[in-house]
Amino acid sequence: MSITEKQAGPADQAEGISRLRRNAVGLVGVIFMAVATAAPITAMTGNVPIVIGFGNGLGVPAAYLVATLVLTVFSVGYVAMAKHITSAGAFYGYISHGLGQVAGMVAGLLATMAYVVFEASIIGFFAYSANDTFNSLTGADIHWLWFAFLGLALNALLTYFDINLTAKVLGVFLITEIAMLGLTAVATLLNGGGPDGLMADTLNPANAFTTTGVTGGAVGLGLFMCFWSWVGFESTAMYGEESRDPKRIIPIATVVSVVGIGLFYTFVSWMTVAANGVGAPEIAAKEFAGIFFIPTGELVGQWAVDLFKVLILTGSFACSMAFHNCASRYLYALGREDLIPGTRRTLGATHPKHGSPHIAGFVQTGISVVIVLAFFFAGMDPYLHVYTLLAVLGTLAILIVQTMCSFAVVGYFHVRRKHPETASWWRTLLAPVAGGLAMAYVVLLLFQNRETAAGDASKSLFFTLIPWIVLGFAVLGAALALYLRARNPEKYAIIGRIVLEDTAERDPAEEVTAGRAELRGAELKDTVDG
Repeated sequence: MSITEKQAGPADQAEGISRLRRNAVGLVGVIFMAVATAAPITAMTGNVPIVIGFGNGLGVPAAYLVATLVLTVFSVGYVAMAKHITSAGAFYGYISHGLGQVAGMVAGLLATMAYVVFEASIIGFFAYSANDTFNSLTGADIHWLWFAFLGLALNALLTYFDINLTAKVLGVFLITEIAMLGLTAVATLLNGGGPDGLMADTLNPANAFTTTGVTGGAVGLGLFMCFWSWVGFESTAMYGEESRDPKRIIPIATVVSVVGIGLFYTFVSWMTVAANGVGAPEIAAKEFAGIFFIPTGELVGQWAVDLFKVLILTGSFACSMAFHNCASRYLYALGREDLIPGTRRTLGATHPKHGSPHIAGFVQTGISVVIVLAFFFAGMDPYLHVYTLLAVLGTLAILIVQTMCSFAVVGYFHVRRKHPETASWWRTLLAPVAGGLAMAYVVLLLFQNRETAAGDASKSLFFTLIPWIVLGFAVLGAALALYLRARNPEKYAIIGRIVLEDTAERDPAEEVTAGRAELRGAELKDTVDG
């Protein structure tokens, strides 16, 4: 008995597609990669001071608690889709199946652009942190550009091999950064808090919608920065084709990532407020990461502060590598459809031994190098401009795609009436609508607070262009899909439709009516030939 791949329709649509390595990673590996993408130590040290000093103030743990609830509701519909569609393109495939190929192509280009710039963004933070850490610990002032090149080179090298190597490397970095954040938080808890005790009242969800203890704070900014801390959790679905039993693993990994990250963020931000007391907003505004370093030095020791700085460095590198993986898989997912002739043999190719999207990975590295060099020659700062501006650009794009995905769940299960055994008024209708509206509100928060989020970088031309860049990619995606619909219906039919399933998506009535047998040809099905 041999296992072979069999096309569910005309062979020419699926012929020549290179697959990612199957059964390569388990539940723990997928969780590690998703949580590493969210980058807990970077999110906490980078975002919490802003929320405390300029956003909700002392209500930061309540804001994280509310964000946890909202994203948990969003994930309900997301995991329902994951049980039926397994695609390296994740959002691209989900939205194409739920809202149609035009919306799918828009989402595909927006998501790809977001993950592409996220790697360069985090590399900027990594390079800045490396320069600062080496300078403070050794006195060596090494230009940030060398650290940026080092990080990009390591990403290209490590992700070239089997995805298991990436999972192990990310796992080590992730455990150390969570341990560091948890060390200070637990020490604060055991100490009974700081000068004003544990301040349990800061957990009251009502505090998420008010400013407490801060002068001139902005609730919208605070909530947005909290949601920003999760960007990357949705990457669980990208590893479906490479995971063991994806119909079970991806939904579990997504829920564990969302809830686990949320509870951890809430606890750490609560202990951070408690450790600094009612004066936390003033400390955050002046010392920034000092709200972590000062309590760590007092409760644990100076050695822990030095280690904290090193782990911020390794944590940001791990985050950049996780985003490199995400971008590579989106480029691969688009390339294997061969919508632009020749991309199936290049972007859509996988390594014959390691099963990695190696060409897409090298292309992603090349793009990141160009972006970093462009900012460097423009005289821009790695933290102020590279990290901040690209993070705002990518976050705007990915939040729009997440909003589209919520409504795609409704379209898939209730408009197209797929899988009635899964459809329910709560899981695939009410929760996705609520999640979609909440995500749309977060997009609005970003628009309203984008200047504050970008800081001094908001004075740059690139900042002004951010909404237009997002709009440009959306228009390009729609134009490409509409062009293919008019000139090449066969290729239009497979936009976002290459999904590798144990049970292929089928709708015979739709095929007969639309004459789209090619849709089925684009779906690969693993069958056992006896």
